[in-house]
Amino acid sequence: MKKTIALTHPKLQPARLVDSIKYDIKKYLNRERRKTLPAGMDYWTFDCRFGASVDVAEKIFTSEINKHIDAAVAQELESFYVEILARACKHKPRELSFDIDEADEG
Repeated sequence: MKKTIALTHPKLQPARLVDSIKYDIKKYLNRERRKTLPAGMDYWTFDCRFGASVDVAEKIFTSEINKHIDAAVAQELESFYVEILARACKHKPRELSFDIDEADEG
């Protein structure tokens, strides 16, 4: 999803528009997570960018999208740019940390 979203609408109140935008983004993330993973992959991760325009968009975490939308509303921006790209990943195996002192205790 690469989208410039307007924060003004002639018929909708700003608060309802923001709720609608957040809901659409949440729906997109859930739809992407439901897609079948490629062979050998464990989970979907998302590369996100957010900014007032495409040129100034910065990388953010998925969990920070709503905070950035609220900040854009507080700054009274006309629109903002959001980019969310899904990517399949594989968990890295955990390293076993076997301590000699712990082995002697039990």
